[in-house]
Amino acid sequence: MFGGIGSFFGKLFGTDKALGGIVDGVANSLDKLVYTDEEKAEDHAKSVTEARRMVVDWMAATSGQNLARRLIALAITGVWLGMYLLSVMANMIAVFVETDDKLVELSIIARNSANDMGSAVMLILAFYFAAPHMGDIASAALGKMKTDRGG
Repeated sequence: MFGGIGSFFGKLFGTDKALGGIVDGVANSLDKLVYTDEEKAEDHAKSVTEARRMVVDWMAATSGQNLARRLIALAITGVWLGMYLLSVMANMIAVFVETDDKLVELSIIARNSANDMGSAVMLILAFYFAAPHMGDIASAALGKMKTDRGG
């Protein structure tokens, strides 16, 4: 019983033990309030590592679908490349042939169509060649798609 009273008076009058406890409590509280650059970097490194691990695990779990993914990727990329090449060839032929600008119109239509698919093709290529960085690439591509649609 006297220990409790002694502790009360010790805290009241600031004995070393009581002051040490107060100082430790305040220091721990302040440390938790400050989110340092080092802590931010550690948290970011953990999240990047976890995201990479998730992509690798997902790729392993869906490895049976690789053929379908490749076929879809080749089809979309092939259509995009075909439109781009058609645009270039129509422009090159238009230089040497006297025409009523039908080739130039064809070139413009093909180029615009290829440009409309650019973000989707970028996502596909990024998926195959830069999977660990997909988050940043997908954000950029989706932002471009929104901008292209006026959103």
